[in-house]
Amino acid sequence: MERIDRIVNHPVFRREVDALHTLEADRIFCGHEMGHLLDVARLMWIFRLEEGQSVSKELVYAAALLHDIGRAEQYRSGTHHAKAGAELSEVILCECGFSGEEIDQIRTAILGHSGAGSSMTPLGRLLYRADKQSRPCYACPAAAECNWPVEKKNVSLEY
Repeated sequence: MERIDRIVNHPVFRREVDALHTLEADRIFCGHEMGHLLDVARLMWIFRLEEGQSVSKELVYAAALLHDIGRAEQYRSGTHHAKAGAELSEVILCECGFSGEEIDQIRTAILGHSGAGSSMTPLGRLLYRADKQSRPCYACPAAAECNWPVEKKNVSLEY
């Protein structure tokens, strides 16, 4: 997946991932590092296979890798990370060889990944589900301080 390698090595992606790593260095809650991004990608792919979706592997990995790319900007300016991420992802995806239609699909998924809805695209639903399921709340040392509502927490391993 050459275009995915381009994303991972893109200077904007690297800059934002590095900035986020620094900004979250002392964070006690779930982080948004490469491990999280790859967990989301792998869960999306599993869910895609289980559901028989026709979403390509490159779209799955691109959406997963870029879904939290706006987090550093949220820390810096207060702009919601989905909005900032959709804007950053457009630049990255265009320079990595994605078509306008693919970019629109990924941007739409990124914009909607923070809240579920029946109007979500198949890629968006996969991203939403994988992002939420990637969090091991049942084993988190900071669970008592977490402000996630109980109904959103993963209190058991789902398989």
